[in-house]
Amino acid sequence: MMDLKDKKVLIFAGPDFEDRELFYPLYRFREEGATVKVAGLPNESVHTGKYGIPVTVDGDYGFFVNEHWDCIVVAGGWAPDKVRMNHCALEIVRKTLEAGGVASAICHGGWVLASADVIRNRTLTSYKAIKDDMTNAGANWVDEEVVVDNSSKGTVVTSRTPDDLPAFCKTLVGLMAKTPAVV
Repeated sequence: MMDLKDKKVLIFAGPDFEDRELFYPLYRFREEGATVKVAGLPNESVHTGKYGIPVTVDGDYGFFVNEHWDCIVVAGGWAPDKVRMNHCALEIVRKTLEAGGVASAICHGGWVLASADVIRNRTLTSYKAIKDDMTNAGANWVDEEVVVDNSSKGTVVTSRTPDDLPAFCKTLVGLMAKTPAVV
């Protein structure tokens, strides 16, 4: 077990998020002692996943845009298609990376990173159906379980599907344990 009590993690939710891709990281980070918040779209205090599991959000994206985050987790499902249109969500991703934090996405979550314009010249993965979207946004797409791209502009961690969640979460928790908290 790693002590992440000084780490702050923000998980992105929206309508029809992929249930496992939101709750697995949520519980893993909480289990390790991190402070975890869930952000959602304005005027919706509860979002429901693709499989019907609801999550109560701690506030909309605008509420969190001026806070510092050590890690952002963008769950997949159909939510990223809505989240990517929220200016504050995109600003959170950019600010987190600029501060040296981690922006992570699994499955269709890569759409949010593409819309935030933070994947150009980075190596990443995603669900295969959005491979063209990722490459058109300037990424070098690879078909791997988990991909970590470190640069002077922060770290991007990506995975493909719920099957990759064990490696995705293990990688994120390990990275958070090794890096100083963002202030």
